[in-house]
Amino acid sequence: MDSVVSTRWLLARLYEPELVIADCRFLLSDPEAGRSAYLKDHIPGAVYLHLEEQLSAPVGPHGGRHPLPEPALIASVLGQAGISRGSIVVAYDDQGGAFASRLWWMLRYLGHDKVYVMDEGYSAWKAADFPVSDSQPVRIPTTYEPDVHPEMLASAQEVARYSKAGGSAVPLLIDSREPRRYAGLEEPIDAKAGHIPGAVNRFWKDVLDEQGRWKDAAALKEQFAGIDPSRETIVYCGSGVTACPNVLALQRAGYDKVRLYAGSWSDWISYEENPVATGEE
Repeated sequence: MDSVVSTRWLLARLYEPELVIADCRFLLSDPEAGRSAYLKDHIPGAVYLHLEEQLSAPVGPHGGRHPLPEPALIASVLGQAGISRGSIVVAYDDQGGAFASRLWWMLRYLGHDKVYVMDEGYSAWKAADFPVSDSQPVRIPTTYEPDVHPEMLASAQEVARYSKAGGSAVPLLIDSREPRRYAGLEEPIDAKAGHIPGAVNRFWKDVLDEQGRWKDAAALKEQFAGIDPSRETIVYCGSGVTACPNVLALQRAGYDKVRLYAGSWSDWISYEENPVATGEE
């Protein structure tokens, strides 16, 4: 089944017992905005998962601005939210799927297949006059048993080795940030501007159409034309969050050799010896 589901698909299954809806709304500029929006109203039964408190580990010297938690910590968060291996999880946000895709990726990393991102986001749900609620759901904690897939991750050391080697014999690095950040023309968040040498730019928001909906597989294949499907790809962004929608989109387009550099640019520049490139590749 496709990893992206429509608002109507979710509406039809809203009260199925195995369904867990995760509200992942978040703003980097205001870390409390998502939770405040959730407390005001949300899809009935949805639990709120905070990017920095529950879907990231504490920031350290390395690992980037949103470090990936250890699998046991992720499993603990999921269990507290009432998510078990048998759950059908649908994640949504109101930021184009950026933060919902983070949860989607994390669950896939733990071996969970029945996880989806709701298309369009919460504003579209409300605009359709679908039900909303301000009540806090009662979720019975459970134990989540992870089946970790470490092959979905690329380490900083691997990325450094592939960046230095270059050429088509090594994985292709894909930078998911805005073109101006990739080119080093501006950097509003991190200490250094530019990109990992050898990386090509595929802005994550380009996986959405003009109406903010996810593009279908055919359109995504066209968008990623020029990237060899038989070649492994490693996707990164600023902190490992907005790379996740690109991972999802590549997989929808038929690319099955896709890994995530979870620490991403903010981790790369935490190593003083790592080179920085600017301009186009």
